Amino acid sequence: MKLIHLSDLHLGKRVNEFSMLDDQRYILDQILDIIDAERPDAVLIAGDVYDKAIPSAEAVSLFDAFLVSLSQRTLHTFVISGNHDSPERIAFGGRLMAQSGVHLSPVYDGKVSPITLSDAFGPVDFYLLPFLKPAHVRRFFPDCDILTYTDAVAKAVAEMHVSPDRRSVLLTHQFVTGASRCDSEDISVGGSDNVDASVFDSFDYVALGHLHGAQSIGRETVRYCGTPLKYSFSEAKQEKSVTVVELEAKGTAAIRTIPLTPLRDMHILKGTYEQLTRREFYLDTTYPQDYLQIILTDEEDIPDGAAKLRTFYPYLMKLDYDNLRTRTAAQIDADDQVEHKSPLALFESFYQQQNNQPMSDRQRAFVSTLMEHIWEEEPS
Repeated sequence: MKLIHLSDLHLGKRVNEFSMLDDQRYILDQILDIIDAERPDAVLIAGDVYDKAIPSAEAVSLFDAFLVSLSQRTLHTFVISGNHDSPERIAFGGRLMAQSGVHLSPVYDGKVSPITLSDAFGPVDFYLLPFLKPAHVRRFFPDCDILTYTDAVAKAVAEMHVSPDRRSVLLTHQFVTGASRCDSEDISVGGSDNVDASVFDSFDYVALGHLHGAQSIGRETVRYCGTPLKYSFSEAKQEKSVTVVELEAKGTAAIRTIPLTPLRDMHILKGTYEQLTRREFYLDTTYPQDYLQIILTDEEDIPDGAAKLRTFYPYLMKLDYDNLRTRTAAQIDADDQVEHKSPLALFESFYQQQNNQPMSDRQRAFVSTLMEHIWEEEPS
């Protein structure tokens, strides 16, 4: 049985105030082309369909069109809700959609019944487990000690009564201990949301969602497929893909990936303003068509730097500096003599610690004049 594993579409997401809807529409069309070429028996979407619990109308419309396209093909589609989704909204209409081969995870109610498909090797049971917190599970099993995320998922899995003799696939959306995270993912303090991979031992394949980098955890068949698009510059060097899983006899699975090419890639550029605005540099690259984080190494900030750079790079998302001022993170310590220093001397000390260099005579004169002007306007 051939499966295509997707997750974390984050439809409707904005990255640094840029809407990703056009990029998402483009990549979903590319995924449909892959599906047509691969002809899978099922598509697995492991949560975070939307970027918000109350998605925009445009995001809902985009997912609706994607589901309709999938339903028109001879395959089954399995969808669970992630931590960014509203489980009630994802579940809506699930019983009607199942007639078209689209299976939506219901809101967790203490039990998960399998949906069974068959191939030449026999039945395969699919279990849809949406994103869970301990409180979600504890509610249905008040007599059990469910304190951690591992406790919660382990109890939910135990209640599935997975047959050891049948092939089984789990869709779930959690952070499995040992996985690598990116800046664009939600992180709990102290790793309190970790789930131990051992709770998934009874499944032949675990289609994970939640983390944005493709990776397997513990064994090859416990896998995050990653996002289809880059959603932060910490992902700039990642190669996005879809995961293809081929289940044969019990205990046998082959896994491969198919790369995805985005409408606009994501890059980090570093250099001086003069270097990055040379005609021969920006015209001989694809950077003007891509999403960029630019790190300027000029010692002085460029006035209206972002606006000026966008005349060369219209998809500039983020502008930072790497220079003497930013490299040394000076700590501003309490000064025992603060009560005996003039306001100008205090400001000079603050400036020195923030910028790792003293104020110039011109700056000192400007601040002194400004202070006098402000105090003259204060009511007596």
